[in-house]
Amino acid sequence: MKFAVAIVAAAYFLSGPARLSASEAPAPNESMSIGGATLNVEIEPGDLTVSRTQVLEWVRRSACAVTEYYAGFPVRNVDVRIVPIDEGRGVLFGRTVLVDQTLVIRVGLSRFATESSLVDDWVMTHEMVHLALPSVPNEHHWIEEGIATYVEPIARAQVGDLSPETVWRELVDGLPKGLPAPGDRGLDNTHTWGRTYWGGALFCLMADIEIHRRTNNRYGLQDALRGIVRAGGNMEHNWPLTRALKAGDEATGVPVLMELYDRMKASPVTPDLAAMWRELGVRPSGNSVVFDQTAPQASIVRSIMAPRSSPSEACQR
Repeated sequence: MKFAVAIVAAAYFLSGPARLSASEAPAPNESMSIGGATLNVEIEPGDLTVSRTQVLEWVRRSACAVTEYYAGFPVRNVDVRIVPIDEGRGVLFGRTVLVDQTLVIRVGLSRFATESSLVDDWVMTHEMVHLALPSVPNEHHWIEEGIATYVEPIARAQVGDLSPETVWRELVDGLPKGLPAPGDRGLDNTHTWGRTYWGGALFCLMADIEIHRRTNNRYGLQDALRGIVRAGGNMEHNWPLTRALKAGDEATGVPVLMELYDRMKASPVTPDLAAMWRELGVRPSGNSVVFDQTAPQASIVRSIMAPRSSPSEACQR
């Protein structure tokens, strides 16, 4: 499971790899320009099986997915630090923080990682999506993780790095983890793992569907999130959550985000997921899904997945 890996590996991030000493020379940086931003990539000292070129391509590909989803990279500068780890497999953890006015994405990479594990990785894109929302008070952490959980696979699919079937299979499997449990007091008050990541993602899908429905597929959550960034809302700034949601609603012309937040912030909301999949025409099939194009809301699925930008020069294949 995606986030089980991240949780197990969190201890590595908090402590840092003990074998690295402060006396070691800093790794050389390499800068890349994508979506109007400068990404300063540093591979910290340590052994890796993959090459530097493969690591840089992994970072570039992730940044391109975020750039195309948001019509530009959401911040102007960010440091991306790759931390080699002597244990595990593939990409082990990630975290995005603001340190002395510098945005830093730190990702742990196993020394045994392969090129295929970088191609399949979701962590780097997930962390970059965090940059596209202002920092909000702790009780709203669910919106930060929910957006990253929901947007990451769609963004990767829109640039051809993931199949639509994979995106919707993950939603079918993951969203039940975000449903309210007994005693739930709403998203602002119940901070379990499931409600934080998948409860937040459920909010995003419900908002996406409703925005598409009210605007006849002219707008969706993607347009609302772009609107938040255009209004100056990124991780460099602290905002009340309502300011961000209102900026998103202004971008789409319908008050879906604020209405849904008012419903879900303090009270448990349990949508009928089976009915939702039928309406959308998403039919689970083995380890994948099939899309029923005759379903009442099948056009919403197509609109959510459709690319909305032409690839920038740095992101052309």
